Amino acid sequence: MSQQRVTVIRGDGIGPDIIDATTQILDKVGCNFAYDYADAGLVALEKHGELLPQETLDLIAKNKVALKGPLTTPVGEGFTSINVSLRKQFKLYANVRPVLSFKGTKARYEDIDIITVRENTQGMYSGLGQTVSEDGNEAEAMSKITREGAEKIVTFAYELARREGRKKVTAVHKANILKSTSGLFLKVAREVGERYPDIESTEMIVDNTCMQLVMNPHQFDVIVTTNLFGDIISDLCAGLVGGLGMAPGANIGEECAVFEAVHGSAPDIAGKNLANPTSVILAAIQMLEYLKMADKAEKIRSALKDVIESGDRTTRDLGGEHGTTEFTQAVLDRL
Repeated sequence: MSQQRVTVIRGDGIGPDIIDATTQILDKVGCNFAYDYADAGLVALEKHGELLPQETLDLIAKNKVALKGPLTTPVGEGFTSINVSLRKQFKLYANVRPVLSFKGTKARYEDIDIITVRENTQGMYSGLGQTVSEDGNEAEAMSKITREGAEKIVTFAYELARREGRKKVTAVHKANILKSTSGLFLKVAREVGERYPDIESTEMIVDNTCMQLVMNPHQFDVIVTTNLFGDIISDLCAGLVGGLGMAPGANIGEECAVFEAVHGSAPDIAGKNLANPTSVILAAIQMLEYLKMADKAEKIRSALKDVIESGDRTTRDLGGEHGTTEFTQAVLDRL
């Protein structure tokens, strides 16, 4: 069996700290990966003159699996979002954002276990038709939903639910107002749901979904929705379990997958040994499950859970007084 190669993008700010912590953990559990390091973000801009060098794209295409730290896209300077560029380049149509309660966090809820499946390439984030009038008084953007795109993402959500023994899929929409785009998404979601009689199918308008997530989040299991709504809902779900530091993300396509910490690069604490690496550790767990290495994924999850629950060498955001290296060592000790 050939050695699995993984493209590793350490990223900006705290990215290198939390990525290096995670690769130590992957090595400790015996994954035996070969890492190909690549640049993106501000680091790449300084070294190569571009945010997403071709060499990085080639490495992702070659290895088909990437682990990515947080990246910074300069604001207001005409740069396209690096994450959006990656999703388009590799047709990473499914964004999978699970949230799971860990005892020992400062979360408002317990026993949360929700997966948001977000369409990653269409809708308002597709970047189509963006114009601003010459006088700066009018701006337009176009949202595009296709039957093929909707069917792929909803089918992905139901297949994930079936594979993981989930009971319910909720399609989130705004078809009462956005009758064309959201209407098509909902129509397709209903059709796909009929193919999965073993799974309960529900639907909910997006604004009500946000309220229900705050008031009674335990009613949700798997949520599937369009790009903009999924972006908002998945962050809301992260807030239920302690914040973005506890939330990983997977971007999955037909040929390739990129796993990432979903929080920002936090340049104010970069290099200060303060960052909580949990988000990217959880993303690595998603990567192991994708690579059918579930036994190793579960070992890491169990170790991480015990560290957080016991408060052993936890970081400040988790109520502790320790840094990235100490937190990482606590996980390594358990492995």
